[in-house]
Amino acid sequence: MARAVRTPGSGGSARYRLVAGWARFLTGLFYRRVEVVGLEHVPTRGPLILTANHQNALVDPMLLLATVPRQLVPIAKAPLFRHPLIGPFLHLLGAVPVHRRQETGDDPTRNEAMFSAAIGTLEKGGAVMIFPEGLSHPHPALMPLRTGTARMLLGAEAAAGGRLGVTLLPVGLVFHEPGTFRAGWALVLIGKPVPVEDCVALARTAPDVAVRRLTDRLAEALRLQIVEADDRQTLRLLRAVDAMWRAEWSESSGDEAMTVARMQQVMRAYRYLESRAPGRVADLRRRVEAYADDLEHAGVRDRQLSASYSSGTVLRFTLREGLSSLLGFPLALWGMAAHVVPYQLTVAVIQAWRPPADEEATDKIATAVLLYPLAWGVEAWLAWRLVGGWALGAFLASLLPAGFFALAWRARLARIRREARGFFRFLADRDLRRHLLARRRALVDELQALARLVPESVRLGQPTEE
Repeated sequence: MARAVRTPGSGGSARYRLVAGWARFLTGLFYRRVEVVGLEHVPTRGPLILTANHQNALVDPMLLLATVPRQLVPIAKAPLFRHPLIGPFLHLLGAVPVHRRQETGDDPTRNEAMFSAAIGTLEKGGAVMIFPEGLSHPHPALMPLRTGTARMLLGAEAAAGGRLGVTLLPVGLVFHEPGTFRAGWALVLIGKPVPVEDCVALARTAPDVAVRRLTDRLAEALRLQIVEADDRQTLRLLRAVDAMWRAEWSESSGDEAMTVARMQQVMRAYRYLESRAPGRVADLRRRVEAYADDLEHAGVRDRQLSASYSSGTVLRFTLREGLSSLLGFPLALWGMAAHVVPYQLTVAVIQAWRPPADEEATDKIATAVLLYPLAWGVEAWLAWRLVGGWALGAFLASLLPAGFFALAWRARLARIRREARGFFRFLADRDLRRHLLARRRALVDELQALARLVPESVRLGQPTEE
């Protein structure tokens, strides 16, 4: 699969490019890394319905706008069009409102205009973006899909006599620490088109059956692009298992697509073995939980257990990183000073607001978009009034560069602290590293032994005879 980092949308009107560029800037700023995999599956032209799972509120459509190289017409819930911040952007994008059941009551005809507008977009060769679960939720699993996506596609094909050729693409949005500024990453995983031809033909004689079949097929395709877990604790343990595996086999941590595929296989194996070897699975889960907790308590990571902490290595690391951090401190200090007020105000608002997990990133971004310009305006006015025009010019010229430098400097300082904490922890307790490594190797051995009990077809998500 091809992979690109934060690939911009290449087409569309000027106002669409403006909104997509803004989304690209905000998501690239909030997340440490944003990657998109599978761009080769996106047709450059022709009618397209882009579907995705929905676990991160408005950040989800922002990521699609930022990374998919087509002009997308979002299908958005009607109340958002009245939102003072979000509504104007939806109008700029030419979004189509959808009325949910709690808003329409017993009047389903209110969504006829939505279907008509979406079908009209497809008939013109446009691309529609929709989240078929119908709502954002914090659960690490795909919720039951609404049938609107299938009805939209089949309706467009029926209007064109089955010759329109609509492409139905499943997209998985996978996050690590989705609500944490600069700590998490996001992966946009675009799958192969969902086959629709048989459902288009079936819709002529059995439309309800065709809608249900296509909806079920889309759900299965979306599940192949995401990591589903029973709960957030299970998802945490999946990540712990993957970190152990990568560290034990010295694999790079930079390929999120490979990480997703591996976690999917582990989860399939887990579900397969729960009923066949429940005792071993439960025991392994308890041991992984205890190991992850002890690792966290020690303040170290799996990668640090495998690192060499010789005196020469530590000295070179300290001199190199310490010197570069010291030289960059004045500029970083200015960048942090210029941004500390809006940053702390944003933190205070979010702590008071306490948004649900799936809305945390959205609310942080929206709050920052409001508070940062206000704080900058006050700071610029103070610079002008207290010092003069040259200070105002210097403040405005250095504001963004110093801010980005401060972010990079803080990330480097955090890495230095992690490495130093691990070194001194292992120095204080000479047996700690050896004991943790022995436990990790025992866990990996048990994982390999259990993996041998799972048919390859199960791990790869292929149909089995059972």
